Amino acid sequence: MAIAANLGFPRIGARRELKTALEAHWAGRISAEDLAAEGALLRARHWALQKEAGLDVIPSNDFSFYDQVLDATALLGAVPERFGPLQGAVTPAQYFAMARGTKTAPAMEMTKWFDTNYHYIVPEFTDGQAFRLGSLKPVEEFLEAKAQGILTRPVLLGPVTWLSLGKAKTAGVDPLALLPAILPIYADILRRLRQAGAEWVQIDEPVLVTDLSQGQARALRSAYADLAEAGPKVMLASYFGALDDNLDLALSLPTAGLHLDLVRAPGQIAQVLAAESGQLAGKVLSLGLVDGRNVWRADLAQALTVAQQAAQAFGTERIQIAPSCSLLHVPVDLAAETGLEEDLRGWLAFATQKLAEVAVLSRALAGADVAADLAASDAAVAARRASPRIHDPRVKARSAAVTAADLARPAPYAQRARAQQAVLALPAFPTTTIGSFPQTAEVRRARADHRKGLLSDADYTGFLQRETEACIRQQEDLGLDMLVHGEFERTDMVEYFGEKLSGYAFTRAGWVQSYGSRCVKPPLIYGDVSRPQPMTVDWARFAQALTDRPVKGMLTGPVTLLQWSFVRDDQPRSETCRQIALAIRDEVADLEAAGLRAIQIDEPALREGLPLRRADWTGYLHWAVDAFRLSAACVRDATQIHTHMCYSEFSDIMPSIAAMDADVLSIETSRSDMDLLQDFGSFAYPNEIGPGLWDIHSPRVPSHAQMVTLLRKASSVIPAERLWVNPDCGLKTRAWPETLAALRNLVAAAAALRAGDLAPLPVTGAKARVQACACR
Repeated sequence: MAIAANLGFPRIGARRELKTALEAHWAGRISAEDLAAEGALLRARHWALQKEAGLDVIPSNDFSFYDQVLDATALLGAVPERFGPLQGAVTPAQYFAMARGTKTAPAMEMTKWFDTNYHYIVPEFTDGQAFRLGSLKPVEEFLEAKAQGILTRPVLLGPVTWLSLGKAKTAGVDPLALLPAILPIYADILRRLRQAGAEWVQIDEPVLVTDLSQGQARALRSAYADLAEAGPKVMLASYFGALDDNLDLALSLPTAGLHLDLVRAPGQIAQVLAAESGQLAGKVLSLGLVDGRNVWRADLAQALTVAQQAAQAFGTERIQIAPSCSLLHVPVDLAAETGLEEDLRGWLAFATQKLAEVAVLSRALAGADVAADLAASDAAVAARRASPRIHDPRVKARSAAVTAADLARPAPYAQRARAQQAVLALPAFPTTTIGSFPQTAEVRRARADHRKGLLSDADYTGFLQRETEACIRQQEDLGLDMLVHGEFERTDMVEYFGEKLSGYAFTRAGWVQSYGSRCVKPPLIYGDVSRPQPMTVDWARFAQALTDRPVKGMLTGPVTLLQWSFVRDDQPRSETCRQIALAIRDEVADLEAAGLRAIQIDEPALREGLPLRRADWTGYLHWAVDAFRLSAACVRDATQIHTHMCYSEFSDIMPSIAAMDADVLSIETSRSDMDLLQDFGSFAYPNEIGPGLWDIHSPRVPSHAQMVTLLRKASSVIPAERLWVNPDCGLKTRAWPETLAALRNLVAAAAALRAGDLAPLPVTGAKARVQACACR
């Protein structure tokens, strides 16, 4: 009989109960014990839901109070010294300090989980690194489920993936050389799980779908040779792509099962079917046939055909049906979406519905009568394919007519810079922010009241105008040189624009976790995209009329609007991105016509979209950079185009960053202590750069002296005439007191640099391994 399995379930709860509890704990309103109790309630609810859905294999230890990589770091006792000594188990205070920092200890770096919009906390490795068992969470949660009558399959992040995701903080430290030190802890946990009654354990090694180094391949062989007999049977899980040249390695590892992502890489089933029987050696194959990364309903008939091919070759008893990856990346339940149009709703499946799809495929493979389910799937797939709301011939024609001339600014940067300075008259080391200012409880309450009809359109507009004017006055008082309007009218940097674009739809409760308590509600791109009317012009014009200083028009770029949405899967992503770029281009032209002298088009997701295999990078970077250029190239030389990329590693894509040809690029550099700027110095980046001086993910306010030190380092890499001064990212998540304090220090640091009494400091050390975030 085929087995219905799951690899992971969303943690946040259908009503974001985890977010509420976490933020209450951080604010001191509930204790650590109360937070733990809320986590137990969520786990129990989710285990029961999966059992009721007909799942045979239900995961445990897929729950986390922040992220699964940080959980593995705690498990291994790899707590950096600045967070205090490890005495017994890692405490909740240490755990959250690693993620969020303290007033005296900066947080650990944060980056994207492979090519998703989910973030993880980067492990840190130092010379003389010591490891010890710091948490029994996998065992405790297995026993917790067992007490409820559910025998789960615990999930562990694999040792080689964990080491590969970390960063050496001491020169000369090779993370993979630490493998012998952590394997005994993994073996200990596996033995404890076996003693507790676990029959299987899922070990996630998504590094298997990347370009493995020889060292990683050796580490995988060594790790699983050591762990093969340590505990329960191992389901080795790969996902987010194809094993390809790593297939033989994966099949050779002494594990009882192998999971394949057949949504991202459907062709690899043919490779497995063609493998020698000896390589398979009785392994159980877990077929990831239901998309764990997107919200579209599965084509069950097509998926069943693949499952039947595998069952015919290997036997039904050796097949598990599963999502392609953990369902962490999709919303919890479609049932809450009563406001969606019925046809669109019929095309969708969230995590709860995906469990049902997995169960249907499993039952079908076992010979059960699921004709009604298959017919409903066929009808939904056909209706979506034929729907007239998906296709707009005018949009397609405009996209097809784009030429190379549409992608280029009229003059090179050096000529544009002179024209822009003549208009903007900025001082040396100009100061600015990235876009948003604090979204207070009052702002959120007014927005909610307006949506409920409790606050009229006129009253809400008046409220937003007062907030915007107050923000402009604060920036003038602080002495900032280029201002922003604060974005109080915006929910977030994607949803706001998507709500104003054709081809987008929005959910009411389609939340997914980005990191910790940070949840986002990605829009759905279901059809061709266009801009029916201006989106930001009125607010930008209003803000600019309040001040003589330049105000930046604030836009989200086409790649980010694509990456941070659930994207249609019936045409190439490059085509959808070009359509979005044309819509943003129209907005850029209207902002310039309204008198805006600077326009920022944020692309924090540019690097996030890189394929996991380097051989696929060129094609992606070509269309992604072209999309940015298409959105920006319509303006005059004197209009300054900014872009922002927070939490990104640039060393291997510097030519593409330069090819975007933005006049000013602002980036995150504070967590890396300006080390990230090495890439720009080595490459001789030709345009202007604003390296961030303040990590806005931490409640810590850096001092004036600390900012001066960072600026001195930056000035050793970036010529003075091309150096801007700004925070790492937008400020919507910060409170006003810390925002004002940090910005006063930032402006004072810029003034010190203008005074000319600062000798540059060299930038040294390891580069940051961080990618984009969703903080604006």
